[in-house]
Amino acid sequence: MGLLEGKKLLVTGVLTDSSIAFHVARLAQEQGASVVLTSFGRTMKITSAIARRLPQTAPVVELDVSDKQHLDTLAERLGEHVDRLDGVVHSIGFAPQGAFDFMTAEWEDVSTALHVSAYSLKALAVATLPLMSAGSGLVGLTFDARYAWPVYDWMGVAKAAFESTSRYCARELGPKGIRCNLVAAGPIRTTAAKSIPGFQTFEDSWGERAPLGWDVKDPEPAAKACVALLSDWFPATTAEIVHVDGGVHAMG
Repeated sequence: MGLLEGKKLLVTGVLTDSSIAFHVARLAQEQGASVVLTSFGRTMKITSAIARRLPQTAPVVELDVSDKQHLDTLAERLGEHVDRLDGVVHSIGFAPQGAFDFMTAEWEDVSTALHVSAYSLKALAVATLPLMSAGSGLVGLTFDARYAWPVYDWMGVAKAAFESTSRYCARELGPKGIRCNLVAAGPIRTTAAKSIPGFQTFEDSWGERAPLGWDVKDPEPAAKACVALLSDWFPATTAEIVHVDGGVHAMG
């Protein structure tokens, strides 16, 4: 019997088969879950093609987290594929290029980063709440926001807001028996990472600092943590951030 046997999950953010979200979906299916993916706009075709690389082809529903209509109708549209949700994976983040220069960034770029990368967690929680019940869980992906990282700039601020949003979601959803946790992954060479100017700064030094070492090409450790948090093995854990970074977070 798999760790997620019989569970029904929504996984956002699958763009390539190198993404953490793809491996969450793959592992979840291997552990017995049914999975629905999201995408939107021009990337719908890409996500639909990637969905066929999973052990079982997953349906894809359209979701732009900055589109209120998409959010308002999400539960109804998901109802065409699942009768409930036992877990939701938030793997969404975006910042315009201007947001990666802290001192010159304009509010327009910063507000977009905060909307898509932080507020969207609360928006997704509200949108999927009609399908969730006690025992369900949300899991999001972050990049340790306790520090001012080089080159990360306003995306780092957005991640700090994202981590705070997770705690507030945990507070609001806890009485309903719904958990909300995050996985703070080390740098992974994904499509999103490639869009960050100077990302190689992380790649070059992370493995040297990590007591366990670190492989920027291996998203599976972070994906396994997400699957574990979605399982019944963490029934009393919420508002937590689980670090999957080779141990860098604890090093001086």
